[in-house]
Amino acid sequence: MNFTYLLDTIISQPSINAKWLNTLSFMENAGARKISASEDKQNVNMIILKHAAEEHRHAYYLKKQLAKVGDNHCPTYHNQFLIAPAHSKYYLAILDVMVCKYLKKQLGLAGSALKFTAYLLVTYAIEVRADELYPIYQQALDKAESKVTVKSIILEEEGHLEEMIGQLKQFSPDWETHAAIALNFENVLFDDWLAALGKEVLGE
Repeated sequence: MNFTYLLDTIISQPSINAKWLNTLSFMENAGARKISASEDKQNVNMIILKHAAEEHRHAYYLKKQLAKVGDNHCPTYHNQFLIAPAHSKYYLAILDVMVCKYLKKQLGLAGSALKFTAYLLVTYAIEVRADELYPIYQQALDKAESKVTVKSIILEEEGHLEEMIGQLKQFSPDWETHAAIALNFENVLFDDWLAALGKEVLGE
């Protein structure tokens, strides 16, 4: 699947581009909710608060971009307003389950320690993907001379990745080994998601 070609096709059709923006908004919102769900009731640091707030802002920002591709597009996150809704809605949840199973088996983690460590690894994997996905999308938008832009998100996602690496280094000297496992899990899910997007958008 050629991701650039897929994005070019999406951008060329306003109604599909609106669903794509809405899908990204949903996934950013799901990420923010997952961060909040992983929080300890008392041990919440500034980075976690900042990250959750910025993920919510991204979801809101992407929703606002819908006005640039037409009126009354995608008012909610119901399935009819998303691309590949099943894959998009469960992407993050499945990744979280896979990482949690790994941490339970390999490190024997449970309870709040499991939640927090899973947050670190899942978020790291998602930020690595975001650092790749959003710039490609922005390049496609620029090529199409679209009014939509995700430049502000790109800058913040770069900062998020640096923050996650910093937290992972504090978590374990072997953080790269665990992070590589999370990345492998995410790669499989991304390929499945991309195939589902292609099937819906391109009929492939």
